[in-house]
Amino acid sequence: MTCINRRDLALLALRAGTGAVLMAHGTQKLFGWFGGGGLAGTAAGMEHMGFRPGKQSAIAAGLGEAGGGALLVLGLATPAAGAAAAGAMAGAVAVHAPAGFFAQGGGYEYPAFLGFTAAAIGLAGAGRYSIDHATGHLFDQPWTLMLAFTGSALAAAAVLAKRAAAQSGDAQE
Repeated sequence: MTCINRRDLALLALRAGTGAVLMAHGTQKLFGWFGGGGLAGTAAGMEHMGFRPGKQSAIAAGLGEAGGGALLVLGLATPAAGAAAAGAMAGAVAVHAPAGFFAQGGGYEYPAFLGFTAAAIGLAGAGRYSIDHATGHLFDQPWTLMLAFTGSALAAAAVLAKRAAAQSGDAQE
């Protein structure tokens, strides 16, 4: 096997593992699978964490994780998939940040790792063993990369700013 094939095989393994974990987390939020709270439970949790409105926040987080994860597994629209998952993980990092870095103490280590991994896959591309490759990279163009990551960063910044403002207002009451 040549180095190029090994690299493509490694990208497939990384996409499949990361995407599957993200899909599992997203389906917990959306459907209550794997012991998750489903949309109602996640919406209540989102409200409690300062993401308002809770239902829309739960849907966005669930779709970012499950949808981004599914696209990563398939290697389809990889820049958008990586950006969506990374944006969803930015919200999770913000929630866990007060507890410090390490997951053992409730910190942001795990969502940060998932977010950086998804972003790296989105930046690197899906590799040869992907739908992106099979379609001639129809949804994996330089402009889609720039648009996806810019859009995700702006959306995450807006959501986190809104959450901070809501928490600030709650603290003053």
